[in-house]
Amino acid sequence: MLDYLIVGSGLAGISFAEIALQNNKSILLVDNQSQNSSRIAGGLYNPVILKRFSEVWDAQEQLILMNEFYDQVEAKLQTKFNFKLPILRKFFSIEEQNNWFAASDKKNLAPFLSTKIISKKYNSIDSPYDYGEVLHTGYVDTALLLDRYKQYLTDNNLLLEEFFDSCLIEFFDFGIQYKNIKARHVIFAEGFGLHKNPFFNYLPLDGTKGELFIIKAPDLDMDVIVNTSVFILPLGNNLFKVGATYNWQDKTDLPTEEGKQELLERIKEIITCDFEIVKHFAGVRPTVKDRRPLIGTHHERKSLHILNGLGTRGVMLGPAMAQALFDLVENEIPLSPEVNIQRFHKKYLKTLTFDRP
Repeated sequence: MLDYLIVGSGLAGISFAEIALQNNKSILLVDNQSQNSSRIAGGLYNPVILKRFSEVWDAQEQLILMNEFYDQVEAKLQTKFNFKLPILRKFFSIEEQNNWFAASDKKNLAPFLSTKIISKKYNSIDSPYDYGEVLHTGYVDTALLLDRYKQYLTDNNLLLEEFFDSCLIEFFDFGIQYKNIKARHVIFAEGFGLHKNPFFNYLPLDGTKGELFIIKAPDLDMDVIVNTSVFILPLGNNLFKVGATYNWQDKTDLPTEEGKQELLERIKEIITCDFEIVKHFAGVRPTVKDRRPLIGTHHERKSLHILNGLGTRGVMLGPAMAQALFDLVENEIPLSPEVNIQRFHKKYLKTLTFDRP
């Protein structure tokens, strides 16, 4: 009998899997790779919302847990995938500079916003008003992380690569049985695939499609991440990841001409050199309108749990939210009301009936 059957092997799923393994729990992940948002993500971690110069929710705690978590996984997999790089916010006016200094005086933002203006000039970027530097930033190569972790799971017979049919779950006093698998708990970490889940599809998960490029720009010389209307992330060998768009209507993971043109226009507003599109990709982020994750236990089936809604900040949120859910299940430590799915129960449960397999 397993402690945890985990559905989904994106950032949410592997974060919970790793925390469970670190606590000597037995696990099995099931995934058919139908959701790709974790794999194609920008992977940036940044404690500040740069559009408004405001703090990301619970950023300090998330960063601490995130760095500890990725350090442990890097050592385990003997692979470097967490790269600490400054993020520079390009200023477009003196007013933006002033707003930056005003924000850096705030107690909650002072640890993250440098008060030193960065005036360095980068080839092919026009920056007459210079940059502000965000501290404690970087990016995770999510594709590399997921590939290496998947290999680790495969090597240890901890991954079942197939479609998970929730309707086949049978409930018992000990937990659940799925086909020939018995487990105390099921963790649903399906991303946008939540909409097909009969136990949790009442939750208001909204998909936000994002499109990104890998470009080749030999005349662009950068050793930092530049953030304006899009981010430009150096990958080495004259390659840069650029993104991302936000589309709330299209729920497919197919690149579009509309997304391509939007990215091209934004890139040309930032850099002046020629570039070549090497790759164009897209995915649907699992987002929630109140911009908080969906964490918790099913209101009737106490062996079923959800870890979802990490949105655009999965790299930062994944380890912290996985730890919070593990602490709830194993130690009965209450979740923050801000992330607990119970915040939606009063509104939704009155109008819904549920299948009871």
